[in-house]
Amino acid sequence: MTSKEGKYNIKAISTMLKIQAGTLRAWERRYHIIEPVRNAAGHRLYSDEHVAILKWLIDKVNKGFTIGQAVDLFEKDHVVLQRNEPTYHEDYSVQLSNEILEALLSFQENKANQLLNQAFSIFSIDKVTIDILGALLVKIGHLWEGKQITVAHEHFVTSFLRTKIGMIFHGIPINGFKPKVVAVCGPNETHELGLLIFTLFLRREGFEVVYLGSGIPATDIQLVIREVDAQLFFTSCTMDKNLESTLNLLNQLQDTFVHLVIGAGGCAFDHLGEDQRSTYGKYLVGKTKHDWENWINLN
Repeated sequence: MTSKEGKYNIKAISTMLKIQAGTLRAWERRYHIIEPVRNAAGHRLYSDEHVAILKWLIDKVNKGFTIGQAVDLFEKDHVVLQRNEPTYHEDYSVQLSNEILEALLSFQENKANQLLNQAFSIFSIDKVTIDILGALLVKIGHLWEGKQITVAHEHFVTSFLRTKIGMIFHGIPINGFKPKVVAVCGPNETHELGLLIFTLFLRREGFEVVYLGSGIPATDIQLVIREVDAQLFFTSCTMDKNLESTLNLLNQLQDTFVHLVIGAGGCAFDHLGEDQRSTYGKYLVGKTKHDWENWINLN
């Protein structure tokens, strides 16, 4: 495994890989495929892992792919980067996710932070939040439902994830020309991380998201929608016992705000009846980034 320590400045990378510095900056801004660290002076520093990723992308571009196609291939098809040193598999993200979970279940927060920083040095923000933190969310949910971990473990891991996702969320810039969004958990819901990861996707798309979390009365939700003049509303429901009250909330909001675009997600919606699905299916945003992109584009 090559070093993940930032050691090459952008001039060195430009010379080494025969790529214009301006092109490299444009790739970083648009595709977020790598996140170079910055030194005390604010200059970009690239690691050996970054070099390997860039070499792979440049090779694909030289073979006729657009950079967008190359990035898509890298992130979706679990490519293998070939190099003179030991081979690096993109599936390393799965390994990192497992190692972070193992550290957290052992209450080793410092180790978990180190592993997460390592992930951010290799992968894009989208990949870390969805494929690593999102995968952690699913795993901890399965462990909890299977009674394989204690309440203390679940709370510790959840607190860690909520803090990290919140920090990323507030650090993403907003596109002032896109519609405002209000996001809130369904009535009586306590599991909010799935919705928080979805709002990260929205922020990455430039939407200004007012994230309210859980425990918000319906009257307060309506007040916030009016106050911020929101055009989109998203909610989540993970517990079957809360599905009916969540559907009632959707009905109330659609009746009150005729032009409000409403989206919903969460595993409880998997148990909609046939009649309910015909009524509420239009609200379901799906479970993957691809589903979310399609839903946003259609609405």
